[in-house]
Amino acid sequence: MDNVFELMKARHSVRQYLDKPIPDNIRTQLNNFAASLNRQSGLNMQIFYDEPECFSSRLAHYGRFENCSNYIAMIGKKSDDLDEKCGYYGELLVLKAQELGLNTCWAALTHGKSKAVLDKDEKEVIVISLGYGKTQGSERKSKLPADVSNIMADSPEWFKRGVKAALLAPTAVNQQKFRFTLDKNKVSAKAGVFGSCLKIDLGIVKCHFELAAGRENFSWA
Repeated sequence: MDNVFELMKARHSVRQYLDKPIPDNIRTQLNNFAASLNRQSGLNMQIFYDEPECFSSRLAHYGRFENCSNYIAMIGKKSDDLDEKCGYYGELLVLKAQELGLNTCWAALTHGKSKAVLDKDEKEVIVISLGYGKTQGSERKSKLPADVSNIMADSPEWFKRGVKAALLAPTAVNQQKFRFTLDKNKVSAKAGVFGSCLKIDLGIVKCHFELAAGRENFSWA
């Protein structure tokens, strides 16, 4: 993905969609990217198109979703790190969707049953709505870099870029409950203690941090 920082800044959560089908060429690109991420991660992400039932439930109405008939089901084998892994790789797919001109929204509980097919040892962690938004969404309030990291004036530029990108990441109810700590060239990333979807959020913010900081500049502690 080229110009990933611009994609992060442009991408906002969108819950209301146009009645506009996603063209075949866009579906092919998204499907191919999802397949490559599945091979890389061991996940079983599944994308559904023209399927309005998942977001036609009372819960979806409560979550203010409108006209959503495309979505990504985040699925993987049950494990301690599954939520974080779904956050990380799901956000890569979200940014790819943004690059392809689509809008998205992470939806933890405000939807009905998806059409995903799961093996007995798999779990559906979360769903991501997908489509052409009625708007491009809106910017939200954000914490400061010092609120979520041990950033200093003389911190390396790559660390500053990473923290800035992490603050552009979507988190459940915009809670931004995470912290990055730099020690030499090692970075630790920790989720908050109280809140919803904290491990998913951690995966999402680590994705943003890594893309902006450059994996060659540091190692995870």
